[in-house]
Amino acid sequence: MELSSSQKTALVFAGAFLAAGIVLSTIVFPFWNLIREDVFEEVTILTNDDGVCYVETVDAIPKIIENCTLESGDVVTVKFGKDLAWATIVEP
Repeated sequence: MELSSSQKTALVFAGAFLAAGIVLSTIVFPFWNLIREDVFEEVTILTNDDGVCYVETVDAIPKIIENCTLESGDVVTVKFGKDLAWATIVEP
């Protein structure tokens, strides 16, 4: 079976596109950058604004905790993804 010139060109283009996709996915943007490390930290609730609590963590990024029933000054353990701005309260 002989391929025509346009079929050969399409095959070369598809191969180049596939090779570029593999290079980008493995070198430029590794998949493991999407999965963040979970960090657990004991913090003090700074404020509770109608069910949204704010805490300060060691990474200096203020964290938001939604559906929060705690009061300002309460000490809790929170879980958050590294460098993310939201957290969840860990129940003991």
